[in-house]
Amino acid sequence: MPEQIYITANCAISKQQVSKNEQVLFIDHEAGLPEFLTAAYKHFELKYPKFYKMDLLSKLGWLATEILLNNNFSTENYKAEEIGIVLSNANSSIDADIRYFDSVKEIASPALFVYTLPNIVIGEISIKHTFKGENAFFIFEKFDTAFIHQYVDSLFQNDLLQACICGWVEVAGDEYLAVLYLIEKEKNMVVEKAAVLFTNENLNKIYQLHNG
Repeated sequence: MPEQIYITANCAISKQQVSKNEQVLFIDHEAGLPEFLTAAYKHFELKYPKFYKMDLLSKLGWLATEILLNNNFSTENYKAEEIGIVLSNANSSIDADIRYFDSVKEIASPALFVYTLPNIVIGEISIKHTFKGENAFFIFEKFDTAFIHQYVDSLFQNDLLQACICGWVEVAGDEYLAVLYLIEKEKNMVVEKAAVLFTNENLNKIYQLHNG
């Protein structure tokens, strides 16, 4: 019989606001995306100097992950290889690609080149938290919650993971959206009231709340 798995937290960053478990935590309607991400980073009093060197996609995904995990997740409950990351978007690393292409016209920027792959955001998250579990980055025209549910569920049912961060992280020009979910086999006392079953329907319901 398949084990029950839960969405124990979710975080969304879109339209110049940050939300966790459907509660708005930070708003800055005056800032563009680069300034907004830096303002949010400072607001949540995060301390990770490498943040400033990241491309916008990595900043967005990394920041959403920090807020997602804050106060309700402990790596001490898991082995490093039991925690995975499965992300997706529609435009890959297009923002960094364009910036790197523009830099080539004068002097190619190695600092930009390293971010011309979408899965670099997974690397940035994994380095910060020393996650070593299964990871993947998929490109879809739109967020395919059915596929993500099936893929992540299979990792749990085959005992490859005990926890997983999954979702959508997209930056394309002025448009951006991050909707991340923390998936776990066990509900803990901190998040028990907020936890819902890990289903395609619940993934889609949460996503639609932030993509309207």
